[in-house]
Amino acid sequence: MKIDAYLVNAFTFNGTGGNPAGVVLHADHLSDDEKLTIAKAVGYSETAFVAQDDEADFAVSFFTTTDEVDFCGHATLATFSTLYQKGMISEGQYVQRTKAGLLAVTIAPDGEIVMEQKLPEYLGELGYEVVSELIGIDAAVLASTGFPVEVISTGLDDIIVPVPHGYLDQIRVNEELLSDFCRKHQLVGLHAFELCEKDSDLTASCRNFAPLFGIPEESATGSASGALACYLSKHLGGNHSNRFIFEQGRAMNCTSRMTAAVELKEHDIIKVMVGGYAHEIGQQQIFL
Repeated sequence: MKIDAYLVNAFTFNGTGGNPAGVVLHADHLSDDEKLTIAKAVGYSETAFVAQDDEADFAVSFFTTTDEVDFCGHATLATFSTLYQKGMISEGQYVQRTKAGLLAVTIAPDGEIVMEQKLPEYLGELGYEVVSELIGIDAAVLASTGFPVEVISTGLDDIIVPVPHGYLDQIRVNEELLSDFCRKHQLVGLHAFELCEKDSDLTASCRNFAPLFGIPEESATGSASGALACYLSKHLGGNHSNRFIFEQGRAMNCTSRMTAAVELKEHDIIKVMVGGYAHEIGQQQIFL
């Protein structure tokens, strides 16, 4: 059986950078084992598989090279950009069924994809000493930010780690320790960020690590961008906008850009959205 996978860079900036994802359309007949085999052959951090659904517009499942995950932001963006570019959908709003729930996706007239994510779950704080061992930054340096290290999920459980400006590129992850920690606590990975200077058009620069799922570092992470938007909305206080622009992938020479926004009702977040652009970079044929 021949399978066609589209190779798509998601969260590109001016047509460059981004995080590659595989996209397989018409995947209704594929088993989970076959999807994992395809994802391994594609070799990207995630490959998305698109199928029909009785209620939603599409059912989308996401596989890393090692396992299935409930949701993937950059692969969602790659999926709906592909559907749009192939003329299978037009601008407007759609609903995808994922293991993280039914989530809306909007196609803007200029091709920007904006995806809704799950409302945030705040799953507790971690000590600076614990995180220091994982990323090679002294605990006192981490504490100097004045912000907590917090586990937040808007679809995937990630450790959100603030570092002082200038320290992001100094992170040296202990992949074995981080993998063991994530396995023990049922987490996906670690998303570190440094706030940008006030005169920058960027809110924060970020790095994401998920070695437990075969991802030493990722150049753009949609799910964690949603979680970070919720974190910043919670911890920056009222003296800020609820719209954010994040940069990621700089340390990999693959700078990507994500927009994120939260909607508030009184003090509660009632909607989380992450957006960006994607570009097809090729196709791959896999034989099962």
